Amino acid sequence: MTVLHAASGHATDQAEPLTVDGAYERSRRAALTESHVGPVGLEIESHLVDLDSISEPVPWDRVGAMLKVLGCAGAHSKVSLEPGGQLELSSPPAPTIESVLALLRHDMSRTRLALAELRLGLAHSGADPLRSPLRVNPRPRYEAMEQHFAATGRAAAGAVMMNSTAAMQVNLQAGPRREWPQRVARAYRLGPTLVAISASSPWLRGRDTGWKSARQRAWAGLDPRSCGPVPGCVAAAAAADHALDPASAWARYAMAAPVVFVGSGTDSANAVRVPVPFERWASGAVRLDGRLPTAADLDLHLTTLFPPVRLRGYLELRYLDMTAPRWWPAIAAIVATLMDDPVAADRMTEATEGTAPLWTVAAREGLRNPMLAESARRCVRIAAERVPAGLRSAVADLAELVDSGWCPGDLLARRIAEVGPLAAFEELAHA
Repeated sequence: MTVLHAASGHATDQAEPLTVDGAYERSRRAALTESHVGPVGLEIESHLVDLDSISEPVPWDRVGAMLKVLGCAGAHSKVSLEPGGQLELSSPPAPTIESVLALLRHDMSRTRLALAELRLGLAHSGADPLRSPLRVNPRPRYEAMEQHFAATGRAAAGAVMMNSTAAMQVNLQAGPRREWPQRVARAYRLGPTLVAISASSPWLRGRDTGWKSARQRAWAGLDPRSCGPVPGCVAAAAAADHALDPASAWARYAMAAPVVFVGSGTDSANAVRVPVPFERWASGAVRLDGRLPTAADLDLHLTTLFPPVRLRGYLELRYLDMTAPRWWPAIAAIVATLMDDPVAADRMTEATEGTAPLWTVAAREGLRNPMLAESARRCVRIAAERVPAGLRSAVADLAELVDSGWCPGDLLARRIAEVGPLAAFEELAHA
Protein backbone atom coordinates (compact mmCIF):
# COMPACT_ATOMS: atom_id res chain seq x y z
CA MET A 1 0.00 0.00 0.00
CA THR A 2 1.36 3.38 -0.95
CA VAL A 3 1.86 5.68 2.02
CA LEU A 4 2.12 9.40 1.46
CA HIS A 5 1.49 11.14 4.76
CA ALA A 6 -0.57 8.56 6.61
CA ALA A 7 -1.70 9.83 9.98
CA SER A 8 0.38 8.43 12.78
CA GLY A 9 -1.33 7.20 15.89
CA HIS A 10 -1.07 9.39 18.96
CA ALA A 11 0.48 8.00 22.12
CA THR A 12 -2.40 5.63 22.80
CA ASP A 13 -1.75 2.22 24.30
CA GLN A 14 -2.73 -0.15 21.51
CA ALA A 15 -4.07 -2.63 24.08
CA GLU A 16 -6.04 -0.07 26.13
CA PRO A 17 -9.87 -0.35 25.80
CA LEU A 18 -11.43 2.50 23.84
CA THR A 19 -14.50 4.51 24.69
CA VAL A 20 -16.87 5.67 21.96
CA ASP A 21 -15.51 9.20 22.25
CA GLY A 22 -11.95 7.94 22.14
CA ALA A 23 -12.62 5.82 19.07
CA TYR A 24 -14.35 8.69 17.31
CA GLU A 25 -11.51 11.10 18.03
CA ARG A 26 -8.84 8.59 16.95
CA SER A 27 -10.72 8.00 13.66
CA ARG A 28 -11.10 11.74 13.08
CA ARG A 29 -7.39 12.38 13.62
CA ALA A 30 -6.46 9.52 11.29
CA ALA A 31 -8.61 10.80 8.44
CA LEU A 32 -6.46 13.59 7.05
CA THR A 33 -2.93 14.88 7.58
CA GLU A 34 -1.97 18.42 6.64
CA SER A 35 0.48 18.39 3.75
CA HIS A 36 1.42 20.11 0.52
CA VAL A 37 -0.16 19.00 -2.74
CA GLY A 38 2.12 17.34 -5.25
CA PRO A 39 3.40 13.83 -4.47
CA VAL A 40 1.38 10.99 -6.00
CA GLY A 41 1.18 7.26 -5.37
CA LEU A 42 -0.40 4.60 -7.56
CA GLU A 43 -1.56 1.05 -6.97
CA ILE A 44 -2.37 -1.17 -9.91
CA GLU A 45 -3.94 -4.61 -9.68
CA SER A 46 -3.89 -7.27 -12.41
CA HIS A 47 -5.29 -10.77 -12.72
CA LEU A 48 -2.63 -13.46 -12.37
CA VAL A 49 -2.99 -16.06 -15.14
CA ASP A 50 -1.46 -19.49 -15.71
CA LEU A 51 -0.38 -19.27 -19.35
CA ASP A 52 -0.67 -23.04 -19.74
CA SER A 53 -4.12 -23.25 -18.14
CA ILE A 54 -5.87 -19.98 -18.90
CA SER A 55 -9.28 -20.90 -17.52
CA GLU A 56 -8.03 -22.13 -14.13
CA PRO A 57 -6.90 -20.12 -11.09
CA VAL A 58 -3.20 -20.11 -10.29
CA PRO A 59 -2.69 -22.61 -7.42
CA TRP A 60 -1.40 -21.05 -4.24
CA ASP A 61 1.58 -23.42 -4.10
CA ARG A 62 2.98 -21.67 -7.18
CA VAL A 63 2.72 -18.27 -5.59
CA GLY A 64 5.54 -18.70 -3.06
CA ALA A 65 8.05 -19.32 -5.82
CA MET A 66 6.59 -16.44 -7.79
CA LEU A 67 7.05 -13.98 -4.93
CA LYS A 68 10.69 -15.02 -4.51
CA VAL A 69 11.35 -14.39 -8.19
CA LEU A 70 9.60 -11.04 -8.10
CA GLY A 71 11.65 -10.06 -5.07
CA CYS A 72 14.74 -10.36 -7.24
CA ALA A 73 13.25 -8.57 -10.23
CA GLY A 74 14.52 -5.15 -9.21
CA ALA A 75 11.13 -3.48 -8.89
CA HIS A 76 10.74 -0.40 -6.69
CA SER A 77 7.08 -1.09 -5.96
CA LYS A 78 5.71 -3.27 -3.22
CA VAL A 79 4.23 -6.54 -4.49
CA SER A 80 1.20 -8.08 -2.77
CA LEU A 81 -1.54 -10.54 -3.61
CA GLU A 82 -5.28 -10.12 -3.28
CA PRO A 83 -7.70 -12.90 -2.24
CA GLY A 84 -8.25 -14.29 -5.74
CA GLY A 85 -4.57 -14.14 -6.60
CA GLN A 86 -4.66 -10.69 -8.21
CA LEU A 87 -1.19 -9.15 -8.16
CA GLU A 88 -0.85 -5.60 -6.88
CA LEU A 89 2.05 -3.24 -7.47
CA SER A 90 2.06 -0.32 -5.03
CA SER A 91 4.44 2.46 -5.88
CA PRO A 92 6.30 4.54 -3.32
CA PRO A 93 5.26 8.20 -3.39
CA ALA A 94 6.76 10.14 -6.27
CA PRO A 95 7.07 13.91 -6.69
CA THR A 96 4.94 14.11 -9.84
CA ILE A 97 2.46 12.05 -11.83
CA GLU A 98 5.06 11.72 -14.62
CA SER A 99 7.64 10.23 -12.28
CA VAL A 100 5.26 7.75 -10.65
CA LEU A 101 4.01 6.58 -14.05
CA ALA A 102 7.57 6.06 -15.26
CA LEU A 103 8.35 4.07 -12.14
CA LEU A 104 5.30 1.83 -12.42
CA ARG A 105 5.74 1.22 -16.14
CA HIS A 106 9.29 0.10 -15.41
CA ASP A 107 8.21 -2.13 -12.55
CA MET A 108 5.33 -3.64 -14.52
CA SER A 109 7.69 -4.49 -17.38
CA ARG A 110 10.17 -6.15 -15.01
CA THR A 111 7.37 -8.00 -13.27
CA ARG A 112 5.92 -9.32 -16.53
CA LEU A 113 9.33 -10.57 -17.66
CA ALA A 114 9.92 -12.32 -14.34
CA LEU A 115 6.48 -13.93 -14.41
CA ALA A 116 6.93 -15.11 -17.99
CA GLU A 117 9.84 -17.25 -16.82
CA LEU A 118 7.32 -19.06 -14.61
CA ARG A 119 4.71 -19.31 -17.40
CA LEU A 120 2.52 -16.75 -15.68
CA GLY A 121 0.92 -13.66 -17.14
CA LEU A 122 -1.05 -10.60 -16.03
CA ALA A 123 -4.41 -9.62 -17.50
CA HIS A 124 -5.42 -5.97 -17.17
CA SER A 125 -9.17 -5.51 -16.79
CA GLY A 126 -11.51 -4.33 -14.05
CA ALA A 127 -12.93 -7.82 -13.61
CA ASP A 128 -11.88 -11.32 -14.61
CA PRO A 129 -14.12 -11.95 -17.64
CA LEU A 130 -13.72 -15.72 -17.61
CA ARG A 131 -12.92 -17.51 -14.35
CA SER A 132 -15.16 -18.11 -11.33
CA PRO A 133 -14.56 -15.93 -8.25
CA LEU A 134 -12.59 -18.37 -6.09
CA ARG A 135 -10.37 -17.38 -3.19
CA VAL A 136 -6.85 -18.85 -3.35
CA ASN A 137 -5.05 -16.63 -0.83
CA PRO A 138 -5.25 -18.42 2.56
CA ARG A 139 -4.53 -15.33 4.67
CA PRO A 140 -6.80 -15.38 7.78
CA ARG A 141 -8.03 -11.85 7.05
CA TYR A 142 -9.47 -12.91 3.71
CA GLU A 143 -11.05 -16.06 5.06
CA ALA A 144 -12.77 -14.03 7.78
CA MET A 145 -13.99 -11.44 5.27
CA GLU A 146 -15.45 -14.23 3.14
CA GLN A 147 -17.25 -15.66 6.17
CA HIS A 148 -18.56 -12.24 7.21
CA PHE A 149 -19.98 -11.53 3.76
CA ALA A 150 -21.63 -14.94 3.61
CA ALA A 151 -23.17 -14.64 7.08
CA THR A 152 -24.53 -11.15 6.42
CA GLY A 153 -26.15 -11.94 3.07
CA ARG A 154 -23.45 -10.49 0.80
CA ALA A 155 -21.73 -13.69 -0.30
CA ALA A 156 -22.07 -13.27 -4.07
CA ALA A 157 -20.99 -9.63 -4.24
CA GLY A 158 -18.25 -10.29 -1.70
CA ALA A 159 -16.83 -13.20 -3.69
CA VAL A 160 -16.70 -11.14 -6.89
CA MET A 161 -15.20 -8.12 -5.15
CA MET A 162 -12.51 -10.13 -3.38
CA ASN A 163 -11.56 -12.59 -6.08
CA SER A 164 -12.51 -11.28 -9.51
CA THR A 165 -11.91 -7.53 -9.52
CA ALA A 166 -8.86 -5.38 -10.19
CA ALA A 167 -8.58 -1.64 -9.67
CA MET A 168 -6.19 1.22 -10.09
CA GLN A 169 -5.96 3.43 -7.02
CA VAL A 170 -4.63 6.97 -7.15
CA ASN A 171 -3.29 8.26 -3.84
CA LEU A 172 -3.07 12.02 -3.38
CA GLN A 173 -2.03 14.28 -0.55
CA ALA A 174 -4.73 15.68 1.72
CA GLY A 175 -3.33 19.16 1.19
CA PRO A 176 -3.52 22.18 3.53
CA ARG A 177 -6.18 21.93 6.22
CA ARG A 178 -8.19 24.85 4.82
CA GLU A 179 -8.56 22.97 1.52
CA TRP A 180 -9.73 19.62 2.97
CA PRO A 181 -13.48 20.16 2.52
CA GLN A 182 -13.33 21.08 -1.16
CA ARG A 183 -10.51 18.66 -1.94
CA VAL A 184 -12.37 15.64 -0.58
CA ALA A 185 -15.60 16.80 -2.18
CA ARG A 186 -13.85 17.12 -5.53
CA ALA A 187 -12.54 13.58 -5.27
CA TYR A 188 -16.14 12.44 -4.86
CA ARG A 189 -17.55 14.74 -7.55
CA LEU A 190 -15.08 13.35 -10.05
CA GLY A 191 -15.95 9.73 -9.18
CA PRO A 192 -18.90 8.83 -11.43
CA THR A 193 -17.32 10.50 -14.46
CA LEU A 194 -14.10 8.55 -13.95
CA VAL A 195 -16.04 5.33 -13.33
CA ALA A 196 -17.60 5.82 -16.77
CA ILE A 197 -14.28 6.69 -18.44
CA SER A 198 -12.32 3.79 -16.92
CA ALA A 199 -15.02 1.09 -17.08
CA SER A 200 -13.37 -2.06 -18.42
CA SER A 201 -15.30 -4.93 -16.85
CA PRO A 202 -18.43 -5.77 -18.86
CA TRP A 203 -17.94 -9.55 -18.62
CA LEU A 204 -17.80 -11.83 -15.60
CA ARG A 205 -17.61 -15.65 -15.33
CA GLY A 206 -17.81 -15.99 -19.10
CA ARG A 207 -20.98 -13.91 -19.46
CA ASP A 208 -21.92 -10.37 -20.41
CA THR A 209 -23.18 -8.67 -17.25
CA GLY A 210 -24.99 -5.85 -19.03
CA TRP A 211 -22.90 -3.36 -17.01
CA LYS A 212 -19.90 -1.37 -18.15
CA SER A 213 -18.20 -1.93 -14.76
CA ALA A 214 -19.00 -5.24 -13.09
CA ARG A 215 -16.29 -4.32 -10.59
CA GLN A 216 -18.23 -1.27 -9.43
CA ARG A 217 -21.46 -3.31 -9.45
CA ALA A 218 -19.87 -5.74 -6.98
CA TRP A 219 -18.91 -2.90 -4.62
CA ALA A 220 -22.48 -1.57 -4.83
CA GLY A 221 -23.73 -4.97 -3.67
CA LEU A 222 -21.86 -4.75 -0.37
CA ASP A 223 -22.92 -3.00 2.84
CA PRO A 224 -23.07 0.75 2.10
CA ARG A 225 -22.14 1.47 5.71
CA SER A 226 -18.60 0.28 4.96
CA CYS A 227 -18.37 0.30 1.16
CA GLY A 228 -20.58 3.19 0.07
CA PRO A 229 -19.75 6.90 -0.23
CA VAL A 230 -19.06 8.63 3.09
CA PRO A 231 -22.07 10.84 3.99
CA GLY A 232 -21.10 14.44 4.61
CA CYS A 233 -18.14 14.55 2.22
CA VAL A 234 -19.92 16.28 -0.65
CA ALA A 235 -22.64 18.94 -0.54
CA ALA A 236 -25.77 19.15 -2.66
CA ALA A 237 -24.15 22.03 -4.54
CA ALA A 238 -20.44 22.64 -5.04
CA ALA A 239 -20.73 26.16 -3.63
CA ALA A 240 -21.46 24.66 -0.22
CA ASP A 241 -18.57 22.15 -0.17
CA HIS A 242 -16.36 24.55 1.80
CA ALA A 243 -18.61 24.22 4.87
CA LEU A 244 -18.14 20.44 5.16
CA ASP A 245 -15.99 18.65 7.73
CA PRO A 246 -14.70 15.49 6.00
CA ALA A 247 -12.56 14.31 8.93
CA SER A 248 -15.60 14.26 11.24
CA ALA A 249 -17.68 12.65 8.48
CA TRP A 250 -15.06 9.90 8.24
CA ALA A 251 -15.16 9.34 12.00
CA ARG A 252 -18.96 9.01 11.98
CA TYR A 253 -18.70 6.57 9.08
CA ALA A 254 -16.13 4.47 10.93
CA MET A 255 -18.27 4.31 14.04
CA ALA A 256 -21.37 3.22 12.07
CA ALA A 257 -19.59 0.64 9.93
CA PRO A 258 -19.99 -3.02 10.98
CA VAL A 259 -16.98 -4.86 12.36
CA VAL A 260 -15.86 -7.54 9.91
CA PHE A 261 -13.58 -9.63 12.11
CA VAL A 262 -11.73 -9.62 15.41
CA GLY A 263 -8.08 -10.57 15.61
CA SER A 264 -4.79 -9.46 14.14
CA GLY A 265 -5.85 -10.16 10.57
CA THR A 266 -2.46 -11.75 9.96
CA ASP A 267 -2.19 -14.65 12.38
CA SER A 268 -5.83 -14.81 13.44
CA ALA A 269 -9.15 -13.37 12.36
CA ASN A 270 -12.53 -14.44 13.72
CA ALA A 271 -15.39 -13.35 11.47
CA VAL A 272 -18.21 -11.31 13.01
CA ARG A 273 -21.29 -13.01 11.61
CA VAL A 274 -23.94 -10.40 12.47
CA PRO A 275 -23.77 -6.66 11.71
CA VAL A 276 -22.21 -4.95 14.75
CA PRO A 277 -21.33 -1.26 14.25
CA PHE A 278 -18.02 -0.37 15.86
CA GLU A 279 -19.81 2.17 18.04
CA ARG A 280 -21.91 -0.57 19.64
CA TRP A 281 -18.77 -2.54 20.44
CA ALA A 282 -17.03 0.52 21.90
CA SER A 283 -20.11 1.42 23.98
CA GLY A 284 -20.19 -2.02 25.58
CA ALA A 285 -23.64 -2.80 24.16
CA VAL A 286 -22.00 -5.76 22.41
CA ARG A 287 -18.82 -7.55 23.41
CA LEU A 288 -16.87 -9.19 20.62
CA ASP A 289 -14.33 -11.81 21.63
CA GLY A 290 -15.63 -11.23 25.17
CA ARG A 291 -14.09 -7.77 25.51
CA LEU A 292 -14.18 -4.10 24.56
CA PRO A 293 -12.22 -2.86 21.51
CA THR A 294 -8.71 -1.47 21.72
CA ALA A 295 -6.91 1.11 19.62
CA ALA A 296 -5.38 -1.78 17.66
CA ASP A 297 -8.89 -3.10 16.93
CA LEU A 298 -9.98 0.30 15.66
CA ASP A 299 -6.92 0.69 13.45
CA LEU A 300 -7.63 -2.72 11.92
CA HIS A 301 -11.32 -1.86 11.52
CA LEU A 302 -10.37 1.21 9.49
CA THR A 303 -8.57 -1.05 6.99
CA THR A 304 -11.85 -2.90 6.33
CA LEU A 305 -13.67 0.26 5.18
CA PHE A 306 -13.80 0.60 1.40
CA PRO A 307 -15.67 3.74 0.31
CA PRO A 308 -14.94 5.19 -3.15
CA VAL A 309 -12.65 7.75 -1.50
CA ARG A 310 -10.91 6.42 1.59
CA LEU A 311 -9.28 8.84 4.02
CA ARG A 312 -6.01 7.43 5.33
CA GLY A 313 -4.22 10.64 6.17
CA TYR A 314 -4.13 11.07 2.40
CA LEU A 315 -6.86 10.58 -0.24
CA GLU A 316 -7.14 7.10 -1.69
CA LEU A 317 -9.31 7.19 -4.83
CA ARG A 318 -10.59 3.63 -5.20
CA TYR A 319 -13.18 3.89 -7.97
CA LEU A 320 -11.17 3.19 -11.14
CA ASP A 321 -11.28 -0.06 -13.10
CA MET A 322 -7.86 -1.35 -14.04
CA THR A 323 -7.44 -0.97 -17.78
CA ALA A 324 -5.01 -1.98 -20.54
CA PRO A 325 -1.53 -0.41 -20.66
CA ARG A 326 -2.72 1.84 -23.47
CA TRP A 327 -5.21 3.54 -21.14
CA TRP A 328 -4.29 3.37 -17.46
CA PRO A 329 -1.40 5.88 -17.52
CA ALA A 330 -3.65 8.47 -19.20
CA ILE A 331 -6.46 7.85 -16.72
CA ALA A 332 -4.06 8.28 -13.79
CA ALA A 333 -2.70 11.48 -15.33
CA ILE A 334 -6.21 12.87 -15.78
CA VAL A 335 -7.13 12.13 -12.16
CA ALA A 336 -3.99 13.71 -10.73
CA THR A 337 -4.29 16.78 -12.96
CA LEU A 338 -7.97 17.40 -12.26
CA MET A 339 -7.37 17.05 -8.53
CA ASP A 340 -3.99 18.74 -8.02
CA ASP A 341 -3.89 21.50 -10.64
CA PRO A 342 -5.90 24.39 -9.16
CA VAL A 343 -7.13 25.70 -12.52
CA ALA A 344 -8.14 22.24 -13.71
CA ALA A 345 -9.77 21.44 -10.36
CA ASP A 346 -12.03 24.49 -10.51
CA ARG A 347 -13.09 23.73 -14.06
CA MET A 348 -13.64 20.05 -13.26
CA THR A 349 -15.91 20.96 -10.35
CA GLU A 350 -18.15 22.89 -12.74
CA ALA A 351 -18.06 20.11 -15.36
CA THR A 352 -19.17 17.43 -12.87
CA GLU A 353 -21.85 19.43 -11.06
CA GLY A 354 -24.72 17.37 -12.46
CA THR A 355 -23.06 13.94 -12.43
CA ALA A 356 -21.74 13.70 -8.87
CA PRO A 357 -24.58 11.41 -7.61
CA LEU A 358 -24.56 9.05 -10.63
CA TRP A 359 -22.44 6.21 -9.24
CA THR A 360 -24.77 3.37 -10.26
CA VAL A 361 -25.65 4.95 -13.60
CA ALA A 362 -21.93 5.32 -14.38
CA ALA A 363 -21.22 1.68 -13.59
CA ARG A 364 -24.19 0.40 -15.57
CA GLU A 365 -24.31 2.74 -18.58
CA GLY A 366 -20.89 4.34 -18.71
CA LEU A 367 -20.55 6.88 -21.50
CA ARG A 368 -23.87 5.85 -23.04
CA ASN A 369 -25.42 8.20 -20.49
CA PRO A 370 -25.54 11.67 -22.10
CA MET A 371 -24.76 13.58 -18.90
CA LEU A 372 -21.76 11.42 -18.11
CA ALA A 373 -20.57 11.50 -21.71
CA GLU A 374 -20.59 15.30 -21.69
CA SER A 375 -18.91 15.48 -18.29
CA ALA A 376 -16.25 13.01 -19.45
CA ARG A 377 -15.50 14.95 -22.63
CA ARG A 378 -15.19 18.18 -20.70
CA CYS A 379 -12.98 16.67 -18.00
CA VAL A 380 -10.64 15.02 -20.49
CA ARG A 381 -10.34 18.26 -22.48
CA ILE A 382 -9.55 20.18 -19.28
CA ALA A 383 -6.87 17.66 -18.31
CA ALA A 384 -5.42 17.56 -21.82
CA GLU A 385 -4.65 21.28 -21.59
CA ARG A 386 -2.96 20.98 -18.18
CA VAL A 387 -1.12 17.62 -18.06
CA PRO A 388 2.67 17.59 -18.31
CA ALA A 389 3.96 17.64 -21.89
CA GLY A 390 5.22 14.08 -21.72
CA LEU A 391 1.72 12.74 -21.07
CA ARG A 392 -0.22 14.72 -23.66
CA SER A 393 -0.11 12.09 -26.40
CA ALA A 394 -1.47 9.40 -24.05
CA VAL A 395 -4.27 11.70 -22.88
CA ALA A 396 -5.06 12.68 -26.48
CA ASP A 397 -5.38 9.00 -27.37
CA LEU A 398 -7.84 8.47 -24.51
CA ALA A 399 -9.69 11.64 -25.52
CA GLU A 400 -10.40 10.12 -28.93
CA LEU A 401 -11.94 7.06 -27.25
CA VAL A 402 -14.04 9.21 -24.92
CA ASP A 403 -15.19 11.44 -27.80
CA SER A 404 -16.40 8.31 -29.61
CA GLY A 405 -18.59 7.45 -26.61
CA TRP A 406 -16.64 4.28 -25.88
CA CYS A 407 -14.81 3.11 -22.75
CA PRO A 408 -12.06 0.44 -22.56
CA GLY A 409 -14.65 -2.18 -21.65
CA ASP A 410 -16.45 -1.60 -24.95
CA LEU A 411 -13.27 -2.58 -26.78
CA LEU A 412 -12.95 -5.70 -24.65
CA ALA A 413 -16.59 -6.62 -25.27
CA ARG A 414 -16.07 -6.20 -29.01
CA ARG A 415 -13.03 -8.48 -28.91
CA ILE A 416 -14.91 -11.10 -26.88
CA ALA A 417 -17.67 -11.02 -29.47
CA GLU A 418 -15.05 -11.72 -32.14
CA VAL A 419 -13.03 -14.51 -30.52
CA GLY A 420 -14.85 -15.54 -27.33
CA PRO A 421 -14.02 -14.90 -23.65
CA LEU A 422 -11.29 -17.58 -23.39
CA ALA A 423 -9.28 -16.33 -26.34
CA ALA A 424 -9.77 -12.68 -25.35
CA PHE A 425 -8.60 -13.37 -21.80
CA GLU A 426 -5.58 -15.24 -23.14
CA GLU A 427 -4.72 -12.23 -25.29
CA LEU A 428 -4.92 -9.99 -22.22
CA ALA A 429 -2.60 -12.32 -20.30
CA HIS A 430 -0.02 -12.31 -23.09
CA ALA A 431 -0.21 -8.57 -23.79
